[in-house]
Amino acid sequence: MKLPFFNRRRLLAATAGIGAMLPFMSACGASPAEAKSFPKGKTDAEWRKILTKDQYYVLREHGTERAFTSPLDKEKRKGTFVCAGCANPLYASANKFDSGTGWPSFWQAADKGAVGTTTDYLIGYPRTEVHCADCGGHLGHIFGDGPKPTGKRHCINGDALNFVPA
Repeated sequence: MKLPFFNRRRLLAATAGIGAMLPFMSACGASPAEAKSFPKGKTDAEWRKILTKDQYYVLREHGTERAFTSPLDKEKRKGTFVCAGCANPLYASANKFDSGTGWPSFWQAADKGAVGTTTDYLIGYPRTEVHCADCGGHLGHIFGDGPKPTGKRHCINGDALNFVPA
């Protein structure tokens, strides 16, 4: 029995298409933030010593914590959210809002130099990844559905942050 969909021409075309995508696919998880030298960079062993398992997963392995699990999502006090890896001040509580997504959300960073961004294709389409400008730790992603004045939503993993009350 011959299957109508599979023939030599289609098989060769599919193989060529997959081969052409291999360089793209191998770079999907890579981020320029990983390769860049940061002022507060450390070795993998040093990061493992100072971070909890969950913090390491988020900050160094670009992981995502489960929604609605971080107590920082409900944090309402005045203060500053700092990088859990290097204590770089990242977000002011005045810029935090309840997005209803289950992750701490901010409409802008504490200042222009606090965070950096890269494009990540990890789930097959481009997203704006946000990372700590000092240590390169993965914080989360930026989306265009936030409140005024920026219209941005910095969707940040609570495990990537520590809170310092004012």
